[in-house]
Order: sequence, then structure tokens, then C-alpha cells
Amino acid sequence: MEELFKEFAGSVALGVEVVAVLIIAYGAVEALVRILGLVFRMPATHGQRKEVWRRFGGWLLLGLEFELASDIIRTVISPTWIDLGQLGAIAVIRTFLNYFLEKDLEKSEEPKYAAAAGRAAE
Repeated sequence: MEELFKEFAGSVALGVEVVAVLIIAYGAVEALVRILGLVFRMPATHGQRKEVWRRFGGWLLLGLEFELASDIIRTVISPTWIDLGQLGAIAVIRTFLNYFLEKDLEKSEEPKYAAAAGRAAE
């Protein structure tokens, strides 16, 4: 029964990793298509480039969350102290990446919301 659970958990972890890769790949392709569209249509404004960056950052955040979930599932299967230490290090690194990327995304959206609020107040 334990072996069956380990095999199932390994398959689930692999599936979650595949989803993470697909999410990040989709985000990268979308960003590339949008950037190429901006380059070939007309000179891109800073706001247009920033919007592409924001969307790509969102996809990266989502992909990182799936990767962390996959690592947690793999560690549950056979938790040695080394595995737990590696998971802890990975979790800390990914949490910092998520935190700072999310802060950057929030910061970049503030002017957009401020401008919309200013127009609504008029």
C-alpha cells in the first residue's frame, strides 16, 4: 500500500511539474508575441512594455507556485533530512522570488489605478 501511495504521489508531482512548465511556456510565448507585435506595429511606449512584463510576471508567479507544490509532494513521499532541508531552501528562495515579483507587479500597477481613480473623481 505504501509503495502504491509513493508511486501515485510521484505521478501527481510529475503532473504538477508538467502544468508548471506549460504555464511558464505559455506566458513566455504570449510575452514574445506581444513584444514582437509592439516592435513591428510602432514604437512601443513604456506603458505597453510594462503591461507585457506584468502579464509575464503573473504567469511566472503562477508557475512558481505549481513548482513549489510539486516539490512539497515529492518531499512527502520520502522525507529524509536532506530532502527536508532542500525543500526548505527551495521554499525560501521561491517565496522570496514570489514576494519580490509580486511587489514589483503591485508597484507597477499603482500608477494605472491612480490614473483611473483620478479620472473617476472628475
